[in-house]
Amino acid sequence: MTHYTAADMRSNYIARRITPVENFPKPGIRFRDITPALQDPRALRNSIDLFAERYENMGLTQVVAVEARGFIFSAALADRLGIGLTLIRKAGKLPRDVFSASYMLEYGDDVLELHKDALKPRDKVIIMDDMLATGGTISAAVDLVKKTPATIIETSFVCELLYLGGRKKLDQMGINSYAICAFDE
Repeated sequence: MTHYTAADMRSNYIARRITPVENFPKPGIRFRDITPALQDPRALRNSIDLFAERYENMGLTQVVAVEARGFIFSAALADRLGIGLTLIRKAGKLPRDVFSASYMLEYGDDVLELHKDALKPRDKVIIMDDMLATGGTISAAVDLVKKTPATIIETSFVCELLYLGGRKKLDQMGINSYAICAFDE
């Protein structure tokens, strides 16, 4: 008999609401759509609860959010923890001096930016996005935060696509990661 914790049950509930979409955004890609989990109030609340339980006693000062879906979970978590929210945006969206990092996706490339003055030496942060896939986006985000004096505690995701190997990139960078749920395929 398998015993599940309350956290396992909440994680499974969330995972069942993340929908696979074949051949999106281009042929051969299996996209995991989190919007059904966002539309389900129980799944959304469970996500924020699980993140809050993990991080409530880690002394965080900022949640660093990766555009765009990472903003959703990060804003709710920062509010719940009573800490600040720092945004990493696509190129050209931030008005002050920025650090920039380019990265590759499964289906293209892009540039992320972070305000140079966004994080201070006392800041302890997690970097949050909705999903860990190939690790390109989050690796660029980590590179940006490493240009600041802040301390990275770990990266955090709603789900991880294990078969795409993104965690290996983070491990090679010496960065811990956490995902609420994971998919083998």
